[in-house]
Amino acid sequence: MANINTAGVDPTKMGVGRAIAVLTSGGDAQGMNAAVRATVRVGLYTGAKVFFVHEGYQGLVDGGNHIRPATWESVSMMLQLGGTVIGSARCKDFQTREGRLKAAYNLVKLGVTNLCVIGGDGSLTGANIFRTEWSDLLKDLISKGKIKNEEAKASSHLNIVGMVGSIDNDFCGTDMTIGTDSALHRIIEVVDSITTTAQSYLALVTALACGADWVFIPEMPPDDGWEDHLCRRLTETRNAGSRLNVIIVAEGAINKDGKPITCDQLKDLVTKSLGFDTRATILGHVQRGGTPSAFDRVLGSRMGVEAVMALLEATPETPACVVSLSGNQAVRLPLMECVQVTKDVTVAMNEGRFDDAIKLRGRYLFILIFNTRFFFVHLFLHQSNINVAILNVGAPCAGMNAAVRAAVRIGLIQGHNMLAIHDGFEGLAEEKIEPITWNTVGDWTGKGGSELGTKRVLPGKYMEEISLNIAKYNIHALVIIGGFEAFSGALEMVQGRGKYEELCVPMVIIPATVSNNVPGSDFSIGADTALNTITTTCDRIKQSAAGTKRRVFIIETMGGYCGYLATMAGFSAGADAAYIYEEKFGIRDLERNVEHLVEKMKTTVKRGLILRNENCNSNYTTDFIFNLYSEEGKGVFDCRKNVLGHMQQGGTPTPFDRNFATKMGAKAVLWLTEKLKECYRHGRIFANTPDSACVLGMRKRGLVLQPLAELKEQTDFEHRIPKNQWWLKLRPIMKILAKYKIVIMFSQRVLKNSIFKILLLFIILQQ
Repeated sequence: MANINTAGVDPTKMGVGRAIAVLTSGGDAQGMNAAVRATVRVGLYTGAKVFFVHEGYQGLVDGGNHIRPATWESVSMMLQLGGTVIGSARCKDFQTREGRLKAAYNLVKLGVTNLCVIGGDGSLTGANIFRTEWSDLLKDLISKGKIKNEEAKASSHLNIVGMVGSIDNDFCGTDMTIGTDSALHRIIEVVDSITTTAQSYLALVTALACGADWVFIPEMPPDDGWEDHLCRRLTETRNAGSRLNVIIVAEGAINKDGKPITCDQLKDLVTKSLGFDTRATILGHVQRGGTPSAFDRVLGSRMGVEAVMALLEATPETPACVVSLSGNQAVRLPLMECVQVTKDVTVAMNEGRFDDAIKLRGRYLFILIFNTRFFFVHLFLHQSNINVAILNVGAPCAGMNAAVRAAVRIGLIQGHNMLAIHDGFEGLAEEKIEPITWNTVGDWTGKGGSELGTKRVLPGKYMEEISLNIAKYNIHALVIIGGFEAFSGALEMVQGRGKYEELCVPMVIIPATVSNNVPGSDFSIGADTALNTITTTCDRIKQSAAGTKRRVFIIETMGGYCGYLATMAGFSAGADAAYIYEEKFGIRDLERNVEHLVEKMKTTVKRGLILRNENCNSNYTTDFIFNLYSEEGKGVFDCRKNVLGHMQQGGTPTPFDRNFATKMGAKAVLWLTEKLKECYRHGRIFANTPDSACVLGMRKRGLVLQPLAELKEQTDFEHRIPKNQWWLKLRPIMKILAKYKIVIMFSQRVLKNSIFKILLLFIILQQ
């Protein structure tokens, strides 16, 4: 056991004597309940009192029964519910000083000095005004005899932390807001069949994710003459064999003169100019409904944890902050700075400074628009005489086809000849190679599986045939899309360069596997779809016991030796435990988990959920754990088991996987285009440097390319996983949310850092 700092702080005592109130305000968004749940449970874990404020700021003003104590059990079964179970209401009263005075009185009487607000920029601005006026409000309450001096002294300052809950993803300072991913799920479900409207971010991602023919957003007004350009584009696609065109229109879309572009206007244009049968559909509030996605559940949970830590670490001098997402990290940013930038976007839009608005909205939107322009401008560069081949390797997963489509179309735009290799490395050896065109991949974005075909076969035994075919088809570069087999196979290809000169071509690996176990990337294409499948299935399985008390479900997930799916599904489905290979466990741990469930069944929560990664332990199998729980829980609860199997690899890709795959496919070909220029020597391509064979991965906020040679040292080849995996640091949070008696010790100095960074330093002491 590592040494504990003697000046360590026990977080289970951090909140003792303090009180936290949580409210949701403005338009509701899926995932808000996850944030509320995490705020309550982590607040209680720290020893603080936690209160629900029902009906947003109106409940804060009205007080009484609108502000109620929250318990551990009161937030059970919330994760899968859409909207916000504590209610959200627009409140004119809170916009007045008199209303805020009433709200202050209600909080002081309950001893609440920490307020967590989940909402949009208006809600968060209101919270900051409330905090700024707090001292004066207390003075007024004293002068009016409403509160005593002692009460005012005990509540001398108010800490505020915000979380952005909005389906529009229009708040500056965060990559994603709570609710956006779920809204995209609703939209994509419809847009796979018909067209829709949405906010700018939603419209852009939807356009990329469903393979739309055109997109209109406020920040990117079309050039003059866009009507003729649009009609030409639609005519070209019809002449090429397309039977359906999809146009995405964001709410507030305008032309260069600031005049609105509407669905009805576009419908009339297409009908009158082209004679096409045209329909217009406006989704409206359907986008806010439904079950939250796995992404929003995890995002809400992580933000809720960070929000509580921010409140308890705050001092009177600490400015109000908002918890934001930067890549895969939860960060704290100054609230009003983010609000001001968000308002500056509106000003820039009103003044016609669209480029400034895009820059202010942030890097993420800028990249989206950059990628979107590539796909909708449809301009081809001069022919390059470069042949780029694409193949899928390993098990199929949702999103592979979207990556292929993006790579093919970007390659064609660059002037390259694009070749499709069917059935992976085996197909490359057996000459299953053919040209692939723009229209061939037209509808591939929303298709699951692998249209090219994929096999797990590695290239080692086919190296001579592969080298001959690379020469025969004059292949200058390779895009390899797949899982750990793609990574291992590419390493074999690099190692074969010394013997086969034909293998000296640039190659890039795009991670695509439900297991999320490819070194060099935090995320793999397909993992989000699999995670949502597991989460939805867990929801249904738990619901099947709605009329049955005291039941525990044991569910086996895929992933090989990688516990990513089991861990993240544990977050999103609210599991009591998730057994994985990376975190060793024994019979004593299993015993503690059973005891935990026995205690849980004594409360009002009568259901349990246990997840097990398929290769977590060769002896503690799913059957063993099922039998153990059944025996030890006899008379208290009964058990059911489910092995989800290959259903986790199927289905249509989620919006995240479609968008991620599109960005990865485009980036891969653009990188190869530049690398080919570097490798051109004496009239031929020759690439044998380590940086000519790379994995394209997501690291924190950006897409990065890392040489295979470097990643080889960071890989556990026996178990087919990276040696370091970022998501492992989230597991202590999952245990806290499941109400395990764990003590996490860390120093006061470390407390100043983000909870998601310091979790790496925690020592978990199971009691």
